[in-house]
Amino acid sequence: MKDIHSRTTWILYLDIEISLSQEQIQKYTDCLQVYTNSIVRELRRLFLVQDMVDSLKFAVLMWLLTYVGALLNGLTLLIMAVVSMFSLPAVYDKYQAQIDQYLGLVRTNMNTIVAKIQAKIPGAKQNE
Repeated sequence: MKDIHSRTTWILYLDIEISLSQEQIQKYTDCLQVYTNSIVRELRRLFLVQDMVDSLKFAVLMWLLTYVGALLNGLTLLIMAVVSMFSLPAVYDKYQAQIDQYLGLVRTNMNTIVAKIQAKIPGAKQNE
């Protein structure tokens, strides 16, 4: 009986229309174009050193990612991302006050360090 029910369910899926209309394709390509343009603009800003501090942060991030890539392969990173995607929100809900407190401390220290670096680098934009 179960086999017959599962076979009819599969047959019902064969009757569902799954094609995209021209309007849907146009909407998705417009959205993709906006995202692509913003990514290209940001990468140009980082690579051509429009802001020295942001470009240095990007360079350090890329340098650190080479070490992460040397230790882990892509599938391992994907598995860790999926596990984190489902576990981190639960951990944050449980320990929200403590996490926010420590993140505030880290943010304050990072802003202090960035301000000191920006004060020493000529041509770096100053935060108001």
